[in-house]
Amino acid sequence: MDTYLIKGGKKLNGSVTISGAKNAALPIIVASLLAEGTTVLHNVPNLKDIQTILKVIECLGASYEFNTEHNTLKIHVNSLKNAEVPYDLVKTMRASIYVMGPLLARCGEADVSLPGGCAIGERPVDIHLSGFEALGSTITIEHGYIKARVQKLQGNRFIMRKVSVGATANIMMAAVLADGQTILENCAMEPDVVDLGNFLIKMGAKIQGLGTERIIITGVKKLKPVTYSIIPDRIEAGTFLIAGAITRGNITINNVIPEHFQACINTLSEMGFVISGGDSSVTIEPSKKLQGSMIRTLPYPGFPTDLQAPIMALMCTIPGISVIIETIFENRYTHVGELRRMGADIEIEGNVAVVKGGKQLQAAPVLMSDLRAGASLVLAALAAKGQTEIRRIYHTDRGYENFEQKLQSLGADIQRVKGGKP
Repeated sequence: MDTYLIKGGKKLNGSVTISGAKNAALPIIVASLLAEGTTVLHNVPNLKDIQTILKVIECLGASYEFNTEHNTLKIHVNSLKNAEVPYDLVKTMRASIYVMGPLLARCGEADVSLPGGCAIGERPVDIHLSGFEALGSTITIEHGYIKARVQKLQGNRFIMRKVSVGATANIMMAAVLADGQTILENCAMEPDVVDLGNFLIKMGAKIQGLGTERIIITGVKKLKPVTYSIIPDRIEAGTFLIAGAITRGNITINNVIPEHFQACINTLSEMGFVISGGDSSVTIEPSKKLQGSMIRTLPYPGFPTDLQAPIMALMCTIPGISVIIETIFENRYTHVGELRRMGADIEIEGNVAVVKGGKQLQAAPVLMSDLRAGASLVLAALAAKGQTEIRRIYHTDRGYENFEQKLQSLGADIQRVKGGKP
């Protein structure tokens, strides 16, 4: 397995271009199955998760051409030859469950293995399944597979018991070809969901209320393939801003939509960092006076849970007390033990983390446990004294395109070593 070797203590300076949003691209790629013909997607990040979802749609009968140099993806869809997604594809990425909506809409059936993904706690798919049942599907679980069947999806009103990005996206994809009107309540408002909705609208879907808690979908008979550009990745944008902050550098991130990660920008400003920018760029500069902060992870537009681990690494370097309340996932502090190995002073009580910051982090061998925890260790290593060895870096390959190359362009001393210890 590859490892990172990072020599800390260097300020990051310069500019970096943010890639397309992984969490928007995944459902949009799957939504291309809803229309026969060739869909062209621009600004698609070249990531492990993207490669996995492409294998999934290929398994179902689609073909594709991915120009990774220009981040352009062409997807060719005719009749779907298969409605089953095997465990070997689903086990590494829970977003594979997204195919259920389009498969039910196009084929009236879907057999999908129960999903895997990051080990960050229970992320049940029952909301997805309840939504499909509300649209007339019958659901059974046999031998580790979710089996869904329907003659024809029927519009209905469905209230999600909790806000779910995945369920909002999946049920929306099913409802666009259902008979009649579907009203979804307690919807996710994330930019990734809005981007999917805009893509579906361009295909010919009738959707109202994107970006609100109530989405109304009027089913249509048929959708058409289109050309579409994916939004920038707000989590990558936040991660690089925090990288500038933790090294006390001066960096500019380009190709961003600042309002999509405004909660992160606000938190960094409250800590004392100087933030400026325009419509599609943000610059962070250090300040002589920094202070701890308190965040609570919440659904959008609140502070994103995907930036909780990176911001914790920063808090370790800020004088004073900082507090994090994690409200989204119950097991998303797996990075804490590794940060402690690097000298961090962090106490955990339930879903609350108290960080006593201001100490110099020290290099140590550490392991990534999931995608965002992995990013936090990279950021901590950039600020640590000495050379840190980070293992299991395949986690960050899932969500950050050309991560080490982008950091190197900003002056980071980071190397990927092929092979190494597992």
